[in-house]
Amino acid sequence: MGNRKTWMRGTTLLLLAALAAGPLGPLARAEAATTGRIKDLALLEGTTLEPLVGYGIVVGLNGTGDSANAEMTMNSLATMLEKMDVTVDPAALKPKNVASVMVTANMDPNSNVGSRLDLTVSSVNDASSLEGGLLLMTPLRAADGTVCVLGQGNISIGGFNIKTGEGNSFRKNHAQAGIIPNGGTVKVSLHGSFVHDGKVSWLLNNPDFSTAAEVAKSINKALGAPVAMARDAQRIDVAVPQDEMANPVGFIARIGELQTRSDTVARVVLNARTGTIIVGKNVTLKEAAVAHGTLKVVVRTDYGVSQPNAFNNSGRTVVVPQTSTNVSDKVAHVVEVPETSTVADVVAVLNEIGASPRDIIAILQALKQAGSLQADLVLM
Repeated sequence: MGNRKTWMRGTTLLLLAALAAGPLGPLARAEAATTGRIKDLALLEGTTLEPLVGYGIVVGLNGTGDSANAEMTMNSLATMLEKMDVTVDPAALKPKNVASVMVTANMDPNSNVGSRLDLTVSSVNDASSLEGGLLLMTPLRAADGTVCVLGQGNISIGGFNIKTGEGNSFRKNHAQAGIIPNGGTVKVSLHGSFVHDGKVSWLLNNPDFSTAAEVAKSINKALGAPVAMARDAQRIDVAVPQDEMANPVGFIARIGELQTRSDTVARVVLNARTGTIIVGKNVTLKEAAVAHGTLKVVVRTDYGVSQPNAFNNSGRTVVVPQTSTNVSDKVAHVVEVPETSTVADVVAVLNEIGASPRDIIAILQALKQAGSLQADLVLM
């Protein structure tokens, strides 16, 4: 038991298991863990955010803008000045308080003209910081080229990047990107619509046939009529009753608040870079045997100095490298993996193996190939 606690403290293994206990017994606990509101499980078709992008100029930087080598910035600034009846040679511009940026935003297709939205501003060239900068009026376009939003405002980066002499610097957060809260104004509405041919459609965030069927069942039960139909693993069409056509927003709001059962595919997520392992619901193991060993090779070079004796004119100082190699092979013990039925059992088996997180990742991949691991493996 002591070795297990020590191993668990020394690793970065992250195993999330939602094992709630309650007075109503195991059946009630399972049902509570798989129930949620429809609007938390699905997105209403016609409300998906539309990505927008634009190119702009940031001014007012304190010497942290693009360098003189950034010809694109100089040409953009000269073009902007020409539109203001100011003629200038781009080669003569060498301001360090200007930077070229890309501006992005996500717009609700149902946004009305005059609505405000947040902007994200990111440096394009070699500006060291956008702190204190002002984004000049920038048009943001949709995928079809329509200018939907005009952006302008002061940039907030939530950090700084200070450089001093001798190459010293102090940096907090990422200073080459920032946001402009409510910096975009909607000029053209996309006229999004969520009612098509007398029906609305819900799109599941995680497509699953069982969940889609349960959502349709819950809607039909609540309305007392077969108005909902699951078309596939993601889409559920709901016919809007005739008496609700005058107020479709209220109808959609009531549907979104309905409670329904949801299901998910058994899945294990592995991140080899960080050694993180996430074991999801319904993951089980069939009986197997595991033997895992680790070969470790360390090559180390130490440098010594050979110094000639004093008053020795013919001698010279040389560096003498000394290389040593150490090879160790961890003994592989065979561990029996019993058949499991719950996430807690899987966690107990992984802890019993007593390997590092990266070793466990390799073991899980091998168990999947052997047919023991009953889950999908997702590598990040």
